Amino acid sequence: MPQTIKSRFMRHLILYIVLAATLFTACDQNEKKAQTRLDNARRMYEQNEFIGAKNEIDSIRVLYPKAFKVLKEGLTLMRQVEIKEAERNIAFCDSLLPIKQEEFQKLKEAFTLEKDSIYEEIGNYIWKQQTVERNVERCYIRCGVNEKGEMYLASVYFGPKAINHTGIKVSIPDGEYAETVSIPYDGGVNYRFEDLGNTTEVVTYKGENGVDAIKFIYAHTKERIKVDYTGGKPYIIYIAEGDKKAIAATFELASVLSDIENMTVQKDKSERRIIYLRERLQTEQ
Repeated sequence: MPQTIKSRFMRHLILYIVLAATLFTACDQNEKKAQTRLDNARRMYEQNEFIGAKNEIDSIRVLYPKAFKVLKEGLTLMRQVEIKEAERNIAFCDSLLPIKQEEFQKLKEAFTLEKDSIYEEIGNYIWKQQTVERNVERCYIRCGVNEKGEMYLASVYFGPKAINHTGIKVSIPDGEYAETVSIPYDGGVNYRFEDLGNTTEVVTYKGENGVDAIKFIYAHTKERIKVDYTGGKPYIIYIAEGDKKAIAATFELASVLSDIENMTVQKDKSERRIIYLRERLQTEQ
């Protein structure tokens, strides 16, 4: 081999060896850094610092994607962290659910559960003084809450002539007000009928359609609240004291039922999550 070729070959060989050594050193350093983060994550896990542990594990994936051994261990640790999180969620729900159930039992005494066992899976709690049979032939604001804690508001009109309203605006003397969403006539959540020369109109505002008005009434039960029926012919009433009491009580019952529903759902999700994670850990071992 000519001297120049031999010399060039040796330079390339040395360069290759240097690069390989550098790469090996870098990989070794990255592995050590990744392991340090994993050790930190494991320490946080043992101290129940779950958010910090998950952040450390995620950082390994981003910063050291080729630290395969550490990444595998990190995945196992992540599943263990999520199991502990789910167990903590279950414990939290178990501690609060009896308290909320006790609150519910006390509050529901003032309500009637209306439910058609054949056609309805979810019934509605109605303040006893606001049941339909006790409030015929009058204009008023009524409300209810279903068994999952979803509250609704309804505006009822009764009179000799239709006003064709689609919503309401509630206000107090200082000018502060809130409105419902306008509900077009559909024969369902907005329906009307005539009987013996009089017209009855009922518009129901569920969920977000009435939440602002509900919260407004709840916050101003001690004040005189005016109700403007909107979307049709102008019509005004003032909410009766009994109806304000009913709305406030229903709002409180809705809050408790909503808490119970949310915690029940979260507990169920956590239990199913634990089953899944434990199965994955067994498969990966």
